[in-house]
Amino acid sequence: MSTTAYTTAITQARDLLRWRSPLRTELWAARLTATLSPAEVQPLVRQLTEDGSPEARLTLAALATVETAALEAAETALDDVETATQDDVETAVLGDETERPAGQEPGGDKTLRETLREAGREAARGLPEWVGRMGQVECEQAWYGKADRYGEQTLAALRFRYPDGKEPHVLIVGIDQVNGGLAVDATVEEPKFLDDLDLRPADPAVVAGRVLDAFEMTDLVMGAPIAESLPAVRPLALARAQAVPDPVRQAPDDTLSRFLDLPDLPGAQEAFGKLVEFVGDRPLWWSPARASRFLTSWLPREAILTDAAVSAMPEVVRAWSRFHGAEPEVLQQIEADAPRLPALMADESLAGLRKRMAQNDR
Repeated sequence: MSTTAYTTAITQARDLLRWRSPLRTELWAARLTATLSPAEVQPLVRQLTEDGSPEARLTLAALATVETAALEAAETALDDVETATQDDVETAVLGDETERPAGQEPGGDKTLRETLREAGREAARGLPEWVGRMGQVECEQAWYGKADRYGEQTLAALRFRYPDGKEPHVLIVGIDQVNGGLAVDATVEEPKFLDDLDLRPADPAVVAGRVLDAFEMTDLVMGAPIAESLPAVRPLALARAQAVPDPVRQAPDDTLSRFLDLPDLPGAQEAFGKLVEFVGDRPLWWSPARASRFLTSWLPREAILTDAAVSAMPEVVRAWSRFHGAEPEVLQQIEADAPRLPALMADESLAGLRKRMAQNDR
């Protein structure tokens, strides 16, 4: 790490010692982590350890609080890869060129996460009591819902407080639905920020699991389209999500189970079954384009339906759209596309390979 960058970190840490704010310090450490190149992390840890000043120890303690979460997330992401090693984990977070602490060989007894955590714990000794509160948060509530009218992004929100009750804050993560559930943005705000959002209360363990799932998905996609601000919040977002007890990974969305307005028509249940198949694990995303794709492309290509189900489908889709807020543009798109559905379903040239094979087997 350059002398200038190190000096800047120490200067900022000196100011933070005066502010005495765990949250401000954790946010600063997350931003600092985002500015470091992979090769700078271990040398910085070593330099901070050798310095020993209160500013250096605060920096080390704060980095340990947020950076170990990124390492733990990488370990979780590689859990299902049988050939994954600790070297793979460290490379996933820090890159190929990262230097190791003196005496630690590749595949050594201590993982980088353990080394950093121990160094941070040791650094916190002798510092003011508030430093020990960093990372020691309790999740009080959680919410989940649409970020926009059509649910092209969703928001996962978790509210936390420190043991002394001070600095309550909310982590809000934007999760892209169109491109497969990526974490695309995140922010940490005061609780009143939620007043302007239309989110439903949810199980904190489920919401935390969705946050972890979304970040894992982002990490797996090269060149994922994320907000420029996300890297500076990512370490703290991971730390907060992992602070929630027993996060539920890959939790099903309960939107479908809350839909109770299925039309009382012959074939409606069959039609709804195909709609459920189409929306999959992203049922909050319902836009004019998605509704049109369902009626004019997906159904003719993929679905085998009885005449009753084809007849009921427009009313089922209208009911689903009303459940999603009765957005005028969505309803207008359905009115434009629904009359074409019987002809499209009867056009055998539109059927995909699986549909043709299934029809031949009948």
